Amino acid sequence: MSSRSRAATTGATPSPAAAHVFLRLLPITLAVFIGFLSIGLPLPILPLHVSHDLGMSPLVVGAVIGTQFAAALLTRAWAGNLADMRGAKQAVLGGLLVASCAGAAYLASWAWVTVPSTSLWILLLGRVLLGCGESLIVTGALSWGVGLVGPQHAGKVMAWIGIAMYGAYAVGAPIGIAVQAGYGFAGIGVATAIFPLLALALVLQVRAIAPTAVRRTPFYQVLGVVWTAGLGLALCSVGFGVITAFIALLFAAHGWGHASLAFSAFGLAFIAARIFLGHLPDQLGGARVALVCVLIEALGQLLIWSAATPVVAYAGAALTGLGYSLAFPGFGVEAMRRAPPQSRGVAMGAYVAFLDISLGITGPLLGAVALAWGVEMVYLAGALAVALSALVAMRLLMGTARGAGHA
Repeated sequence: MSSRSRAATTGATPSPAAAHVFLRLLPITLAVFIGFLSIGLPLPILPLHVSHDLGMSPLVVGAVIGTQFAAALLTRAWAGNLADMRGAKQAVLGGLLVASCAGAAYLASWAWVTVPSTSLWILLLGRVLLGCGESLIVTGALSWGVGLVGPQHAGKVMAWIGIAMYGAYAVGAPIGIAVQAGYGFAGIGVATAIFPLLALALVLQVRAIAPTAVRRTPFYQVLGVVWTAGLGLALCSVGFGVITAFIALLFAAHGWGHASLAFSAFGLAFIAARIFLGHLPDQLGGARVALVCVLIEALGQLLIWSAATPVVAYAGAALTGLGYSLAFPGFGVEAMRRAPPQSRGVAMGAYVAFLDISLGITGPLLGAVALAWGVEMVYLAGALAVALSALVAMRLLMGTARGAGHA
């Protein structure tokens, strides 16, 4: 029976053919990519700016990086309910406006750079704004994409939105280096303010989807449904977190140049896996794919920890990106299967909240590790955390097998 016939029999809206999924997601994917350049550009700049220009410790560096993710965490429930009740498009547009305001805060921080403590607090405000904007953009874009192409393509939605996000990290890092070299940190602030506005213009005319809920869904209820998959995401995200927060400091400690290439290696491997293998979580099952991928990611972390040359560190960053690439949609497919359809936005917010928890804790906690035992040790800690996520994937896989056995 064809998909159209099945839809007519069940009364459901027919899903788009696989060949059309990409085209339907393209405007949203491009908007997320352009908007996330405001996050990718400062990645290699902020640690050195806080450490060298403001004279702060690695612990403060970790706190500055982690503040964005903490702010995103605190707004996930609100962002999810906004997407469900007001529409995912409204969430994305609002998030892009808030992210643009973060660039203005970066500019104000640079104006006070001669007073490091004041500059730091203004910079932290910018990180809070960027975290709120990121929460709205990601939660809204995921919900919007699933609404446009159907929940059976949830893995593909997560794959393409992830390509946009981490592609922006990969491309944004070298662009950020170039902008900083030509225009200083003020240039970073201007670029951070402009890119989200360009993204907003891109999706302004894209069709919205109807709200899926008429009343707020308690966040804790959905959190209880997705927490196991979320725990797997939190643990495997430590590998991503230690690259964003500490790879520039690692290269500086070894006297190596071109730290931005580590971000590029991570991002390019991430994107390649999503493009060529992004269909696997939908086809093979999220837990099975996540299990293999987190082991690859842990190997990448061990390579960075033991690296004696920048080439080995680049290889470790690439393996980390390759493994993490499909771990995110792998665990995400498992979360979506357990979530009620009318609470899709809240479920997306609850799932991604575990990423925020991970990255919010990783920065300051492993910053203390770097301060006590050296920056290399954060990658050994990252490898251990990622390896633990394999146990979560195994539990999900066994639970899926038991469910199939009872069916």
